Amino acid sequence: MCDDIFEQKNRFLDQVLAERRTYRLFSPVFPPDEEIRRILHAGLVAPFAATSVGTPKDYFRRFFVIRNGSESIRALHPLLMAEVNALAAELDAAMKDDPKLRADALLFVRRLERIKNLGTIPGIGTAPLYLIVAERRGYPPAGLQSLAHCMENMWLKATALGLGFQPVSLTSRMADSEKFCGILGINAGEWDLAGCAVGYPQEELSPAIRPPVDDLIRWLE
Repeated sequence: MCDDIFEQKNRFLDQVLAERRTYRLFSPVFPPDEEIRRILHAGLVAPFAATSVGTPKDYFRRFFVIRNGSESIRALHPLLMAEVNALAAELDAAMKDDPKLRADALLFVRRLERIKNLGTIPGIGTAPLYLIVAERRGYPPAGLQSLAHCMENMWLKATALGLGFQPVSLTSRMADSEKFCGILGINAGEWDLAGCAVGYPQEELSPAIRPPVDDLIRWLE
């Protein structure tokens, strides 16, 4: 019976892992708050950097739920767009004397240009919810690694709940912004940030194509 339970768990987990995709088109319908709590709880139980742990009264991980159409999203969006413009200018200056960077960053530069032309951040305003996770900074710095674990847990939970998930990677660059962090109610520079957009998917994506795992493994003696 025990073996059957573990095999069943593995089948379910394999299915969720295979179905995990990045969604970019969302229904405007808001998911129930309870489903969002379940996603955030999955993030709460993710691995963390032990050096960043605070006290029970001042926990090292925080979650923020921002609804599309809210005053908060209207305040955050221009700050994110300003960061896109700053990043594009920064990258443009760095590429002038670096041919390798110009070649490597070509696709990313085009993506920034599309965002600037559209005037909107993918996931912000296009999905019902913008979720932000904050991880207290410690030493040695490992907050971003912890947030990656947190995002993956949340992504898998959203997938299991039938919800679409889109990372908003620009969020991590806002950790030192006093205005951005002020809206969240945290001190700039004290927390690392990660963000994602969540909602019901408006598209059905085909399974991801990956090479056979044996083609990528090297067993060392």
